Amino acid sequence: MEVHGSLLQRVLVFSLCVVGIWTAYIYQGVLQETLSTKRFGPDGNRFEHLAFLNLAQNVVCLIWSYIMIKLWNSRNAGGAPLWTYWSAGITNTIGPAMGIEALKYISYPAQVLAKSSKMIPVMLMGTLVYKQRYSFPEYVCTLLVAGGVSIFALLKTSSKTISKLAHPNAPLGYGLCFLNLAFDGFTNATQDSIKARYPKTSAWEIMLGMNLWGTIYNMVYMFGWPWGSGFEAVQFCKRHPEAAWDILLFCLCGAVGQNFIFLTISRFGSLANTTITTTRKFVSIVVSSLLSGNPLSTRQWGSVVMVFSGLSYNTYLKWRKLQRVPKKRKSM
Repeated sequence: MEVHGSLLQRVLVFSLCVVGIWTAYIYQGVLQETLSTKRFGPDGNRFEHLAFLNLAQNVVCLIWSYIMIKLWNSRNAGGAPLWTYWSAGITNTIGPAMGIEALKYISYPAQVLAKSSKMIPVMLMGTLVYKQRYSFPEYVCTLLVAGGVSIFALLKTSSKTISKLAHPNAPLGYGLCFLNLAFDGFTNATQDSIKARYPKTSAWEIMLGMNLWGTIYNMVYMFGWPWGSGFEAVQFCKRHPEAAWDILLFCLCGAVGQNFIFLTISRFGSLANTTITTTRKFVSIVVSSLLSGNPLSTRQWGSVVMVFSGLSYNTYLKWRKLQRVPKKRKSM
């Protein structure tokens, strides 16, 4: 009975994580697309200061992580000092800003697809710089993802979708997305290095350190001089309170989503989290196509299926590797 009760509890917790991650990030995607395409008020102005979303997200997540640390685990004596996050904070500020700015030039489904191809720069860097070798199935996964993104980028976007963009420019939009991936790669590597040097550092402490430096850098960038775009963003929110409300909901979704991601990784591992977030991205594209009026052609849907087939196969390969580790230990 205890085994069945424990299994049922794990299933319920996992289901809660899936629903939490999907709900938070799918709704955040809807809000992100709304803020980048909607015309506010009778004058029909767009919210052009999308980088302000990163600052708002940093502030909310900074407060959120501080509260979580105070409630659940006070800062460990062996945790990483806050100053160690300064370099990762730079790339974590620039990278997401580029990803959000890309929505001025390409549609939300295109942005999600481009940002899903993270394995491509990772494998390129691993092969060219670190001389790492990958298996044939791993190259197949990469080709599926790269091919799907390339086909989607080359196919003609509907005029309805283009009309919603502030400044349609596909090469610039995709370029910003791939730069976002490159900066994310450095951020992840730096976080792993910090975790290795300070093993007692909790996920909430990493979240606190990253968002503290992100808040500092974004505040300097947006409010550090009289003509900073932050002042214009605040004035826009005063004129259009519905935009301010959307920004607040966007930030809260990000904070809640990170909460469920940390819970998933701590209870079920990073592979389970990868599976949930991969399927979430596919659902986000479907939701965008149906609710936000971004129609995709049959060929575009084919390229979407290619990308997520590659991502799903890559997740399966990771699962196979994890299954082999216990067997090797038993044989030893």
